[in-house]
Amino acid sequence: MRSKLIILFSFATLLIAFSCQNSDQLKQQMYYANGRDIYINRCQNCHGAKGEGLSKLSPPLTDTTFLKMNKHLLACLIKNGSNTTLTVHNVPYDGKMPDNPDMAHIDIAQLIVYITNTFGNKQGFYSPEHVAKDLKACNKAE
Repeated sequence: MRSKLIILFSFATLLIAFSCQNSDQLKQQMYYANGRDIYINRCQNCHGAKGEGLSKLSPPLTDTTFLKMNKHLLACLIKNGSNTTLTVHNVPYDGKMPDNPDMAHIDIAQLIVYITNTFGNKQGFYSPEHVAKDLKACNKAE
C-alpha cells in the first residue's frame, strides 16, 4: 500500500511540474492572444483569416522564410505602412499597406508575436523594446 501511495504521489508531482509554465511562456501566450485580436481587427481583411493574403495585393503571412529574414522590418511595415512592391516567395504584391500611426509599441509587439507564431511560423517572443529598436532603425533609413 505504501509503495502505491509513493508512486501516486510521484506521478501527481510530475504532472504538476510539467503543467506549470514559466513567466516567459505565460507572457508570450498573453501577447499572442492580444495580437490575435489586433490581427482580426486590423489585418485580417487584407491578409486573410489564415494568413493566405489577398490575390496579388496583400502578401501571405505563411511564408516562414520571408518572415524570418525580414522580421526586423515588420514593426516598420505595421507602423508606417508601405507603398512599395513586396516580393514574397518570388511573387510581387503591389497593394499599398496602410500605416498605423496610432499603434503603441506593445500593440505592435503583440501583433508580431501573433503573426510570427501562427500560419506555420514559430519564431518566439518579440518585445516592445525590440519594436522601438526596429522602428528607430527604419526611421534612420527613410
